[in-house]
Amino acid sequence: MKYDLHVHTYFSDGLHSPTVVVNNAIERSLDGIAITDHDTVLGIEEAISYSNTIDEFNVIPGIEFSCIHNNTEVHILGYFINYKDERIVFASNELRKHRVVRVEKIIKKLNNLNINISIEKIKEKNDNDFVGRVAVARELVNEGYVSTIQEAFYKYLNPGKVAYVERYKLSIVDAISLIKAVGGITVLAHPGLLKDKSLIKVCIDKGIEGIECIHSKHTSKQSEYFKKLASYNNLIATGGSDCHGELTDGELLLGKYFVDLNSIPKMKELI
Repeated sequence: MKYDLHVHTYFSDGLHSPTVVVNNAIERSLDGIAITDHDTVLGIEEAISYSNTIDEFNVIPGIEFSCIHNNTEVHILGYFINYKDERIVFASNELRKHRVVRVEKIIKKLNNLNINISIEKIKEKNDNDFVGRVAVARELVNEGYVSTIQEAFYKYLNPGKVAYVERYKLSIVDAISLIKAVGGITVLAHPGLLKDKSLIKVCIDKGIEGIECIHSKHTSKQSEYFKKLASYNNLIATGGSDCHGELTDGELLLGKYFVDLNSIPKMKELI
């Protein structure tokens, strides 16, 4: 059972609709995916409804919360959440509002640098009005101010850069508690990308239930290390592509990074 457990749609910073994402997954011979949009559950209903028309393909309802701990960003994934629970709906709506305020501040900083982009144009290019740093980066590319999304972050949008604006985030404890409260399984996302690796132990101590061992930006050595770490701490070892829809070397990341759900009984029994 090949599952990519880390996939984004255009309800956060992905390029494609949930329906297109499901079709892309099927084309790549996956048995299922988890929709894990940033701080929102808006894309889950469409993905599940569409997947229900397809034999032997499943969509796991999920979310990826951006958290903060000692001024460092940590991402917490939630799987098998009750995405209709009013607690997670309220939290995701509040986080979405804060994203808009943040982007307005970012754009104001960019405008002060004579970079003429607007939030209206960004919203026009997103069917669901989602705005975030990646959407700003794409607009900078579209308008010719930078060549790539990575360059946009490096020059303007990363912490410490001229247009960076901090935004409201949940604490690690709040994210874990909320996911568990709505019936979900909590997993630390892409630990290999953490600048402060001591945060892995912090998450374990706070009650995380799994570690994302396989990831498109992990080396094979990192993946093996995290698998051993998960096993040592009695945690689930998960994995996924973190696909946002962009092409890497001419191909989608979707389907290239996955786990066999048969190896994760706690998840398999929930399918």
